[in-house]
Amino acid sequence: MANEEKPKQKVGFTIIKNDPTDGHKGYGIGSLSLENVSPLFIDIEEQEAFIDIGAMHARSQVERGIKFTVNREDSEGGKPYWLVWITIDFNPEGPYYAGVTACEMVVNREKRRGYKILADHVNLMDKSMKRKIIVDQMDDSSKKVLAEYLRNHNPEMWDRSVDQLKQDLNA
Repeated sequence: MANEEKPKQKVGFTIIKNDPTDGHKGYGIGSLSLENVSPLFIDIEEQEAFIDIGAMHARSQVERGIKFTVNREDSEGGKPYWLVWITIDFNPEGPYYAGVTACEMVVNREKRRGYKILADHVNLMDKSMKRKIIVDQMDDSSKKVLAEYLRNHNPEMWDRSVDQLKQDLNA
């Protein structure tokens, strides 16, 4: 057969910038924009927070060179982290922290192994995009680090954020 038929490509998850329905009502409807989502890592042992955009595609400095499994024993003795998905939204007063969700991760550099449940990371990123606040599983010291980071990053955004965020972070 000279002209081999290839199966038609399916439209999957599309990452785009700006409004997918701007000006038309066809292709792109239902696509998600990750434009206002940022991944923030909290190093639990060092009590520090830092943004690494590479985490959007599991290519952050923390994740690089590590084989992840859902088995905690594989990364035993590793360094614990929280990956926090932060979504920014806008109200008439200005931007605010609309969605904040946290998922756990353990990285053992010596073994080059790590623990994370990818489905949880994806689902919690989705919940952050849907303006949910889910930080109840975090330890108190990490909540404090997160609250301080968000407050110091932009005090006006912190002030405009919903009270649930401040209450859940004990701030």
